[in-house]
Amino acid sequence: MNVRRRLISTTALAAAATLGAVTLSACSGSSGAAGSKEDGKLDVVASFYPMQFLAERIGGDHVTVNTLTKPGVEPHDLELKASQIRELGRADYILYLKGLQPAVDEAIQQAGVEHTVDAATLTELEEHGTATGDDHGHEEAGHEEPGHEHGEGEAGADPHIWLDPVKYTEVAKGVGASLEKADPDHAADYRKNTAELVKKLDALHGKFDQGLKNTTTRTFITTHSAFGYLAERYKLDQEGISGLDPESEPSPARIKELRDTAKREKVTTVFFETLASDKTAKTLAGDTGLRTDVLDPLEGITDKSKGTDYIEVMESNLAALRKALGAK
Repeated sequence: MNVRRRLISTTALAAAATLGAVTLSACSGSSGAAGSKEDGKLDVVASFYPMQFLAERIGGDHVTVNTLTKPGVEPHDLELKASQIRELGRADYILYLKGLQPAVDEAIQQAGVEHTVDAATLTELEEHGTATGDDHGHEEAGHEEPGHEHGEGEAGADPHIWLDPVKYTEVAKGVGASLEKADPDHAADYRKNTAELVKKLDALHGKFDQGLKNTTTRTFITTHSAFGYLAERYKLDQEGISGLDPESEPSPARIKELRDTAKREKVTTVFFETLASDKTAKTLAGDTGLRTDVLDPLEGITDKSKGTDYIEVMESNLAALRKALGAK
């Protein structure tokens, strides 16, 4: 995956180790059960919004959730402060997605908290993304497989599992089970909250499945190749301007390919996202006479988001896809 690898600075790690040594030593050996804090709540640290949403919905009144990636910050670019690294060491429970944020991965490994859950282990990751120009002969012949994408980036494990409601449901179930283990006194509530969330995610999947079943075109163009799982689930073709890294620049050859694809596949819209520049999307749209619209990869909720939580923004994404694809 061609994502910028931002490493935590040696200075920050050293400072965290010095300032938080006592805390880390005390916490790493604890069971992490609720009641260890004065308010009796489980102290949860989530790496970024999709993990925060699960922790809050499933944890309910029994957890206090802090998020390392604040609203408006591009998760791939996150650099942790010493205070955030210390916060990790004090947590009862950590929920993150390995492979998305290298700085977070390194800090979590050093924190040594017993109840640390990697969401990537709760479902199966797949490879989305190809090297530039790969397999275009099949594309021209009309033999491209649904869900296949092209982009500027090497093939690798795609971390964007939360954009597929089915995979996100699998992760939710795993998070629920892990919270039961971390805080057995409230296991019944975690099971109940998990079941309620799973029901909502199943309903969301049903809306996508029915809403995207009959469309004029199956192809959509997006600046950030984050929608490989979604495209595969609902038999769509994602064409990414950039690869899995939202900040990578497309080559002139790639832009030409996209223009040809847009014409051939009757594409109407170039999608961009809320946390990255829309310059390339607007340039491509202007050159090809296409519209632009937002397809939110849901890496964070801000005042620009078309919804207040995961469910609402995903429903907004569905509406945007239906319009762009000519859903019937």
